Amino acid sequence: MSDDGLLLRASGLSKSYQSASKRIVVLQDLDLEIPSGRMVAIMGASGVGKSTLLHLLGGLDRPDSGEIVFEGEDILKFMPDRLAGFRNKKIGFVFQMHHLLPEFDTLENTMMPFLLRDFNRKAAAQRARVILSEVGLSERLDHRPGQLSGGEQQRVAVARALMLEPKLVLADEPTGNLDERTSESIFQLFRDLHSRRNVSFLIATHNPNLAAVCDETWLLHEGKLQKKESGTTDEHR
Repeated sequence: MSDDGLLLRASGLSKSYQSASKRIVVLQDLDLEIPSGRMVAIMGASGVGKSTLLHLLGGLDRPDSGEIVFEGEDILKFMPDRLAGFRNKKIGFVFQMHHLLPEFDTLENTMMPFLLRDFNRKAAAQRARVILSEVGLSERLDHRPGQLSGGEQQRVAVARALMLEPKLVLADEPTGNLDERTSESIFQLFRDLHSRRNVSFLIATHNPNLAAVCDETWLLHEGKLQKKESGTTDEHR
């Protein structure tokens, strides 16, 4: 694939960790391309390295070797301050655990990324209200996390991830702690946001229903990715 329309390209990514007795290889010479405006799912067994891959692509960790090119620039060459700015502006993160701050309400939690970059609280609140309306929480702005359901908390996390209009949202098991009905609503939310905002999603998930709403699915096994063809099943899921 040429770089035209390509948002992210990872080439030859390898990552390993040293345990007490041996070195554990997690990713091995892994390649991945994400076109702009696509929804991509990554599936695989627990512990296979899905979270590790997302952390590398989002600049939260560094590979042992390889290249990560985002919009034509290798983020592994960024100095720490520029890498932090890249994460804040270009990447939105949604995790299995919502990581909402319990002392702040829905509006304040959503505003956080903007406040870290620009202390214009009025502008932050205005933008947060628009996004929270998109995710169906316009009536819950003054509720703290403990007053929200699990699905509502995850919607706040999604709104927070979109606050700075990122080009790519990395979602790590976003429905892992949700019941089936709530998970379905999150699936639909992702599709709606993808359609309206043309934001790319890379979603690590065990849930075949969530993977099914994506444009393509990759299977992570033994440190490498293999594209899953439509209509096939996967024993590692």
